[in-house]
Amino acid sequence: MSTVKHFLQFKDFTREEFDYLFERTRWIKEQFKAYQRYWPLADRTLVMIFEKASTRTRLSFEAGMQQLGGSAIYLNTRDSQLGRGEPVEDAAQVISRMSDIVMIRTFEQDIIERFAANSRVPLINGLTNEYHPCQIMADIYTFIEQRGPIQGKTVAWIGDSNNVCNTWLQAAEVLDFNVHVSTPPGYEVEAERAGLYGTGHFEQFADPMEAARGADLVTTDVWTSMGFEAENEERMRDFADWQVDADMMRVARPEAVFMHCLPAHRGEEVSAEVIDGPQSVVWDEAENRLHVQKALMEYLLLGRINV
Repeated sequence: MSTVKHFLQFKDFTREEFDYLFERTRWIKEQFKAYQRYWPLADRTLVMIFEKASTRTRLSFEAGMQQLGGSAIYLNTRDSQLGRGEPVEDAAQVISRMSDIVMIRTFEQDIIERFAANSRVPLINGLTNEYHPCQIMADIYTFIEQRGPIQGKTVAWIGDSNNVCNTWLQAAEVLDFNVHVSTPPGYEVEAERAGLYGTGHFEQFADPMEAARGADLVTTDVWTSMGFEAENEERMRDFADWQVDADMMRVARPEAVFMHCLPAHRGEEVSAEVIDGPQSVVWDEAENRLHVQKALMEYLLLGRINV
């Protein structure tokens, strides 16, 4: 089972692999836009297991698998034996004998690590408390599409040091760019939780304006992630000065883009003027989840395709 390739966190792949995946994403997206049928995964089945609610993750994986000629099966843990206490290891043994590839969106990273260790087929992390690697693949592809190579660029992360932030930090180490992080006191990056193996690619800033200064990409996420709803009122107070607004975008580079993984709360982590403004690429970013995940599934199932 150890020979099966999984995508559980961003650093599971090398820079060379991401270069390949981004090139495949470009080609696969071109086929989609030209209404060219491309079915390399005909007769393959993706099982999608959800413990956390989703719009973009379900839609992008389900539509993506169908667009590649395969089929996708949706399982919610509330409707399966997993929700009744079946061991993750047992579920992995069974599910991986009946499918070709699995995507899980769940809570602790440990859950997908245990599933992967007992799976005969590739497993993709659709989101955990710790990481969101498919989102950052889409974000980086969107930057490359809009502005060219990300190597050597600066990404400003404003807000909570959550799973998306952690994954940006991993990506910076793999792909050689810089991340400026500004969080309110008490919400700082935890290097161990972020899975960092170096610290040369990120810097923490007490002042969010200083973090955004000179950045090529400014990004954020909701102040209260799933699972932290009980802290909502406290977070509203703590994060009040960490809104990405027009003033913050003005101190970034003139050609800087704004990203948000969505859903967004206008007037909280980002102003409507920014997310709906000319520097925002959030809709391209959302669509690109579809295309990068198609490239990812193709790679995990078929290896490299020479076109």
